[in-house]
Amino acid sequence: MKTQGQVLVINCGSSSVKFAIIIAETGTTIAEGIAERLFSSAAVFKPALGQHNEQKRQLQGNAAHSEAMQAIVQFIREQGLGDKLVAVGHRVVHGGEAFAESVRIDEAVLAAIAAHSHLAPLHNPANLKGIEAAMEAFPELPHIAVFDTAFHQSMPEQAFLYALPYELYSQHGIRRYGFHGSSHRYVSAEAAKILGKPLEDCNVISVHLGNGCSLCAVKNGKSVDTSMGLTPLEGLVMGTRCGDLDPSLSLHLEQQLGYSAQQVNDLYNKDSGLLGLSGISNDCRSLEKAAGEGNRRAQLALEIFCYRLAKYIAGYMVATHPLDALVLTGGIGENSTYIRETLLGLLLPLGYEVDPAANSQYRFGAAGSISTKDSRKVLVIPTNEEWVIAADAARLAQG
Repeated sequence: MKTQGQVLVINCGSSSVKFAIIIAETGTTIAEGIAERLFSSAAVFKPALGQHNEQKRQLQGNAAHSEAMQAIVQFIREQGLGDKLVAVGHRVVHGGEAFAESVRIDEAVLAAIAAHSHLAPLHNPANLKGIEAAMEAFPELPHIAVFDTAFHQSMPEQAFLYALPYELYSQHGIRRYGFHGSSHRYVSAEAAKILGKPLEDCNVISVHLGNGCSLCAVKNGKSVDTSMGLTPLEGLVMGTRCGDLDPSLSLHLEQQLGYSAQQVNDLYNKDSGLLGLSGISNDCRSLEKAAGEGNRRAQLALEIFCYRLAKYIAGYMVATHPLDALVLTGGIGENSTYIRETLLGLLLPLGYEVDPAANSQYRFGAAGSISTKDSRKVLVIPTNEEWVIAADAARLAQG
């Protein structure tokens, strides 16, 4: 079914609410913005209309999600955009095994999202607050939930089960769920277009590199493995997350170094990754600059980041044989020529080789191949998770 109309896309985090109004058929953004630093005296709303300069509006002190949604609604009505909306699409982080696709939100869906909050305690409760506030503001519109985890529900048991007593899965749902599903879904479909093949005949490794990082093995258009696990902590080295490590380290930190469980959790999620290794920043651009100026720890952080990534890609070639393409996306994957060149240098024994001219060309929104003609295919494809949400919302609203 053709998707038509303008959709309000809401991405509600623990202390922020992002919004965009997107034409579902083309992906064109009409307006966008963010309410951030909620629950603090510095709460602010920054909307932008098309290509016009971003505005800045202070919110009341300690503003919560409801006040943020009120500011968004006021801006939409000021600009005369409300009458053109056909649906509201909501990013929801965790749907567990209950949702393998996007759904129209009703009381049962709200209850299911709440029931999975223990798997995403920082995200699902915030997602629910955003949904409730938006439904109050736009009661006449259909509201659609698009789950980060849904795309990965096609994974086989051999990929999603941990080597733990089976009862922990069957009774408590402990398994690999994966995230960044909308991004992996979008870029694998775009890769199929570039390759000139039906999506159901395509095998790609989708690599989303940003502050959060994950890989997805896509076989015949479906996710068959992914690097993030029960939570987004597992897998690659990320901006502030550690990724894979020895599980016994947690016990060592608590028993030998006196860490509390909360301190361990904060260490793994907020103080590790590129930030922890470098001691400088979680931003790849800052680390590349520092490394170029001779900072050894910045250089080491980037080396570890690329080495871990190369090992994962090598492993995922098993799941995607015969591989059609390696796809790089996300802020780092789309823009860092240094990371891409370093990564493909590590993968040279597996038949990858970077084209320096193409690597410099395909950045800042440009999509294309950065590999040589004799190399395995490597594509750079800018992701567009908001468009996925808008398209699903428009389709389900029409249905």
